[in-house]
Amino acid sequence: MKKIITLVALTASIISCTAQSKPIMTSEVTTVQSHEMLLGKQDKIELKKMPYNLWYNPNHDNYKPNAAVLSEIKKNLEGINITVFMGTWCEDSQQQVPAFYKILEELNFDNNKISLITVDRNKVTPEHLEKDMNITNVPTFIIYKNAKELHRIVERPMESLEKDLLKIVSGQLYRHAYEN
Repeated sequence: MKKIITLVALTASIISCTAQSKPIMTSEVTTVQSHEMLLGKQDKIELKKMPYNLWYNPNHDNYKPNAAVLSEIKKNLEGINITVFMGTWCEDSQQQVPAFYKILEELNFDNNKISLITVDRNKVTPEHLEKDMNITNVPTFIIYKNAKELHRIVERPMESLEKDLLKIVSGQLYRHAYEN
């Protein structure tokens, strides 16, 4: 009996993990399950290529940042650099990273001040770029000022990406989703 239950569970697991070629729509957010993943240091342009563009483009284009909040963020961008850790396999990354890039584009943020690092399901890169970075969940947006970490948004924003970013760059009290 144990063998039958194990066989049924294994079969269900294999079926549920198969790649889907069509995007899954969830209230204006597109996610795609795929076994393909990017690993290591990347350029945003890679996310605009197949199969990643199936989720990147709609989630980027459909995100509408709050203009008033963006105006406040602009006042606090001197010396800011950002490192983004994400998994192309991760639904949260598929939702949040395109929206974050939309915010940065609307801020005219210098692309040279953004590092994009893609990880596997164990949050590891072939070059071990995650070493000593305490990456527990993805996406993780690490905001630096003058090479010192100010704070990070981990997995999901507490209010919205732009409101969380404003709190961080303006020095307001901020706690990410996994801080007590």
